[in-house]
Amino acid sequence: MLGLTVPRHRLGAVLAGFSLVAAGVAVQVTATPAAAATPHRILFDNAHAETAGNADWIISTSQPDPTGQGSSPSKETDWTGALSSWGVALQKTGDYSLKTSTSALTYGGSTATDLSNFDTLVLPEPNTLFTTAEKTAIMTFVKNGGGLFMISDHTGADRNNDGEDALEILNDLMTNNSVDSTDPFGFSIDSLSISSDYPSAISDSSNPVLHGSFGTVTKSLIASGTTATLKPADNSAVKGLLYRTGYSGNTGAFFATSTFGSGKVAFWGDSSPIDDGTGQSGNTLYDGWNDTGATNAALALNATEWLAGGSGSGDGGGGSTCTSAQLLGNNGFESGSSTWNTTSGVITNSGDESARTGSYYAWLAGYGSAHTDTLSQSVTVPTACTTATLSFYLHVDTAETSTSTAYDTLKVQVLNSSGTVLSTLATYSNLNAASGYTQRSFSLAGYAGQTVTLKFTGTEGSTLQTSFVIDDTALNVS
Repeated sequence: MLGLTVPRHRLGAVLAGFSLVAAGVAVQVTATPAAAATPHRILFDNAHAETAGNADWIISTSQPDPTGQGSSPSKETDWTGALSSWGVALQKTGDYSLKTSTSALTYGGSTATDLSNFDTLVLPEPNTLFTTAEKTAIMTFVKNGGGLFMISDHTGADRNNDGEDALEILNDLMTNNSVDSTDPFGFSIDSLSISSDYPSAISDSSNPVLHGSFGTVTKSLIASGTTATLKPADNSAVKGLLYRTGYSGNTGAFFATSTFGSGKVAFWGDSSPIDDGTGQSGNTLYDGWNDTGATNAALALNATEWLAGGSGSGDGGGGSTCTSAQLLGNNGFESGSSTWNTTSGVITNSGDESARTGSYYAWLAGYGSAHTDTLSQSVTVPTACTTATLSFYLHVDTAETSTSTAYDTLKVQVLNSSGTVLSTLATYSNLNAASGYTQRSFSLAGYAGQTVTLKFTGTEGSTLQTSFVIDDTALNVS
């Protein structure tokens, strides 16, 4: 309970269900806007069996740069791949820079296809699971302002026979990652195999995906696909844009959008609409892109534009507007040690102290002997946001009796990517001991456009415990 005055005893069983992160959280690099002539930077993934079996989900066989096959394509066959129509249509505008990734996805690295160099990542029916590191990279990319385009297929579409199909892989990305596994986008993909349908668009004349610069969307196409179930209670931004015939509301969404942190997400329940019927020799393809009963091209292109930061959208990783959001992952600690970098035992549900809300909290120091604990997380403050407020609730209890000497301290600091302290926001000590939690708030607006690490350091002297207990953190930007 709050008010502990005896040394703490950290029990390993308390955190048996969680893997504490002892290594540092990867430093994240803010994406830099591209040149004005090519402001929208799109990365298509081809490192997860996107060409297995009859699939041919590439914009060109020239990878990573499709212009190696043709620098000024005018028709879909100028580039080779079932997504060549998509790629060529974007290339012809002169407003897009397109690349293909053939290696593991990273964020904050130095390679040319690192996600920090792009505004949008397209996952066109991946057929192998993303690694733990890749899932962290993807989710962090979106949280920090990137666009994510997820394209699924029907259940059982296991093109490389490894036991995983696209809907399982994408659901795994959303539910089994170190950034936020608590339904971060507000939807889950249904395990269905719908043979055929022409899902209809909702009525929303202001929606930039349905009414964008590439045309008006009225219908899409299902040729063996699936849908999603929406959960607005988990993320109020989720919205179904096209629905399977006979469905509406939270069920049967064939195309949906959402936001996460400062980024945006789009989901499409079938790969047939993006298939232009042309590709590498030997593949059996289906021309859904040009299906006369649907407007699939407009849907794909408008959604790409929206995700990348164009036509009335949000930031998209390099734009000039700010999307209001809370940016810290696992901000109430209810997912254990995920997202945070800590010393051993800091995030706990021990009954010796109490969470402000939920069951878990962060407990630094409290040993009654010389000891140092740390708790940190890296986050990018979007360039266009003028308000950025860090807040957290702090409870301090102590066995120290001095009313004038700070024997034990908690420092709240901002560090750069090299680990250099940019600012010490506050220092608390045994002199701040009091019952209950108190909210503390600080402006981080001065760090707009930077990736910084927020770090709490609890340092205890040789005798008499002081516990620094933190819960319900937040970094709200607008």
